Amino acid sequence: MRLPSFLSRFTGRAQTRPAGRDLLQRRFDATSGQRGHQSFGSYGPETLAGSAIIARKARYAAENNPWIANGVATWQTALVGAGIVPTPQHPNRDARPVVQSAFNRWSIVCDLDGLTDFHGLIASAVRSMIVSGEAFLQFVTTESGLSLRLIAPEQVDIAQTGELSSGGRIVAGVEFDAEGRRVAYWVRPVDPAAIFEGYAPPVRVPAADMVHLFRPLGPGQVRGISWLAPVLIRAGELDQLDDALLVAAKVAAMFAGFLVDQNGTGTGLPFEGITAGSIMESGLEPGTLKVLPGGFDIKFSGPQNAQQTVDFAKLQLRGIAAGLGVPEYLLTGDLTGANYSSLRAGLLEFRRRVDAVQFQTIVPQILRPIWQRFVTTAVLAGEIDAPDFEASADDWFACEWIPPAQEWIDPEKDAKATAEMISAGLTSRRRAVAAQGYSVDELDAEIVSDREREKSLGLSFGETKEAASAPA
Repeated sequence: MRLPSFLSRFTGRAQTRPAGRDLLQRRFDATSGQRGHQSFGSYGPETLAGSAIIARKARYAAENNPWIANGVATWQTALVGAGIVPTPQHPNRDARPVVQSAFNRWSIVCDLDGLTDFHGLIASAVRSMIVSGEAFLQFVTTESGLSLRLIAPEQVDIAQTGELSSGGRIVAGVEFDAEGRRVAYWVRPVDPAAIFEGYAPPVRVPAADMVHLFRPLGPGQVRGISWLAPVLIRAGELDQLDDALLVAAKVAAMFAGFLVDQNGTGTGLPFEGITAGSIMESGLEPGTLKVLPGGFDIKFSGPQNAQQTVDFAKLQLRGIAAGLGVPEYLLTGDLTGANYSSLRAGLLEFRRRVDAVQFQTIVPQILRPIWQRFVTTAVLAGEIDAPDFEASADDWFACEWIPPAQEWIDPEKDAKATAEMISAGLTSRRRAVAAQGYSVDELDAEIVSDREREKSLGLSFGETKEAASAPA
């Protein structure tokens, strides 16, 4: 088989590289399972070389290591929670509920496999991005309409690489045109009933029918890399330490005595447990005194206590928390020594990271393309009446994504501070309401509806202090 020219050049350089004792190896440490004096090249080749290996190790750790499993769940819950909710922002207020209602109906039945809904699919995709480094969703049009199918990252054939006669190329299952734009993905079909994963020729799927979710580390990156890459070695070592501590505890729990013939002059029968006629016929019991024959001494085993390694284990857990980018107490569940200030400081930094991933990765890479494809399909199917869609598609595509609410650490203090910031003009009600996971338009409509219902029933909830204290 003849290799493409750019691969031939690469392998040629690799074969002619001079040998030496101090050659640096460029890689993610997680691919080899060891540390050392290494270097790191461009993000494109580095991520392609390590993504598949690290993804397999990461999936194992996420399903077997309790700390890693908790860290993954923490990120998934923080990023998606019950769901990142779209709110249409069409300039015409009357058009907004029409689009919202159509999406709400579609979101319930959009999963082609029928296992979950829209928010469940997004949550699964985000978890795949964290663990495997990337996630793929495919648009599938059936007789029932538009559907979404979650594609396993390994189905996009990473071995599919080569140059095309059109001037484009395929890199790790992703096809680029001559201008370097993604135009297709090469996906291997997998039989869901197959017990063993087999090889099937990949099928070309246009990029317009796929969304690819991954957190880019640098320019030139084609495929995603697991978020667990910085902590896999440390997590494996922590597992080994945990096993060693368990064995040490078992050994320390053993109590054994050894009779020593000090000078070879000992007489009498040797120790044989509780065998009749032995030196310790009745064994060791509380309060028992034993007389040893002349020349014998007794020594007991005293395994060293491994308690001092607990501090080292905690240090390892801090390293895993730092590598995953989550507060330590969220990883371990240990709130020892925590207080309001420390919890707030750690949580605020974590929330800033969550916001960055939500609005720099999840929204542009997966939510916005899905929304635009849904709106287009719904308009063409006549579910949304939009005669001006061709001329003003951007108005129909306008959407505000409301992430899950960020719970307050101290509701009384935080609510008072938010109210004061709104009064001082330092923030808006829209931003404050969005931080609670709601749409301000829907909230205001609910408030108006509640007021009307209370008035019709003769109820008086939510009176202000001034109104309550005013003279009759």
